[in-house]
Amino acid sequence: MRSMIEAVGLTKRYGDKTAVYNLSFQVRPGTVTGFLGPNGSGKSTTMRMILGLDNPTSGQVTIGGYPYRRLPNAARQVGALIDAKAVHGGRSARNHLLCLAQLSGIPARRVDEVLGVVGLQDVARKRSKGFSLGMGQRLGIAAALLGDPQVLLFDEPVNGLDPEGILWVRNLMKALAAEGRTVFVSSHLMSEMALTADHLIVIGRGQLLADMSVQDFIAANSAGFARVRTPDTEPQLREKLSGAITEAGGHVLPEQDGALRVTGLPLPRISDIAHATDVRLWELSPHQASLEEAYMRMTQGAVDYRSTTDQKAGLMQPLPPGAQPPMPVPGQGQPGWYAPPPPQPGGQPFAGPQDQAGPYGGPGAGTPNPYAQAGPAAPQGAPQPPAHTPAAQPPAVAPAPQTSAPATPTEPEDAR
Repeated sequence: MRSMIEAVGLTKRYGDKTAVYNLSFQVRPGTVTGFLGPNGSGKSTTMRMILGLDNPTSGQVTIGGYPYRRLPNAARQVGALIDAKAVHGGRSARNHLLCLAQLSGIPARRVDEVLGVVGLQDVARKRSKGFSLGMGQRLGIAAALLGDPQVLLFDEPVNGLDPEGILWVRNLMKALAAEGRTVFVSSHLMSEMALTADHLIVIGRGQLLADMSVQDFIAANSAGFARVRTPDTEPQLREKLSGAITEAGGHVLPEQDGALRVTGLPLPRISDIAHATDVRLWELSPHQASLEEAYMRMTQGAVDYRSTTDQKAGLMQPLPPGAQPPMPVPGQGQPGWYAPPPPQPGGQPFAGPQDQAGPYGGPGAGTPNPYAQAGPAAPQGAPQPPAHTPAAQPPAVAPAPQTSAPATPTEPEDAR
């Protein structure tokens, strides 16, 4: 496809730190693809490699079959918002866009068009150093749209925007995708991604965790349950119903507000049990996990910095017995399946089986999720992961550099 982004075996190391390891995925046109992952997971580094700002240590990433630096007049084909603050504060919004337009052979009238699209026409001649965070984001989006590109990358596009601005960005992303463009959006706002994205690519510690639709991601990383409430004034009824549901093969977990979380039984069956045991119900409702809940379950093993109280949070509780969903790990349970441990200091990740081809043809491409629940044992002689506790020994993950110009890679200061 002409405007598809494709990464194959993408790896990036900064000295002894591995920021991205063996990452393979595709971003197709016509849909909004969300790019998710904890802080330090390698999202910004990946986006910089897509845009040619960093060179991969190994592997490759292409846009329409070509590396970014080999695209003719790349600014007319690819638009990006990576760092909204990369603007000379003494320039007005209009002059900033005019400079970008002249460098790419874009007519000046297009500058006024995109200023109108992002709503900055009334402040177009004001110096950008006086802009709020949200205004800076709008100016960055205007720069991305300047060349009317077919491929758009946005890193945290709603950062600093008010609710009206967030809604505007959401509708803009959907409209761009509906026109057949490729839209790749990185964000930490799960509620917004649930409303905006059609497809998700999730990474953790530089490796692929999931590549699937939003609906499939939620279904694979959560278990639906029934919420059941009995009269608060009669706690003995709650205990009676809980025992009857357990006897019928259901699983019951108490909620903090006194309700019961029931899995393993359909709602009509729960209603029949309540009727048979003469228990009145105040509530019987189905519950489907949100994207945020599914994301928390998927990535909790790849979080570097965790509060000591996290274990008490409801999202960290294990799923009820018998309700553990299958994790989206290609090949898990098949002969030869092997999940590598995280990349190690020294820039030398553990090697998986060399004869296992991934979905893109290369050895090890599409390596299974190392953070999923335990699967079959590793092949005989395969290296074993060292003992590792995320809270006590954060893995070596390099942050993404903040500079906006292509340069020789140096060790970055921060990553998201």
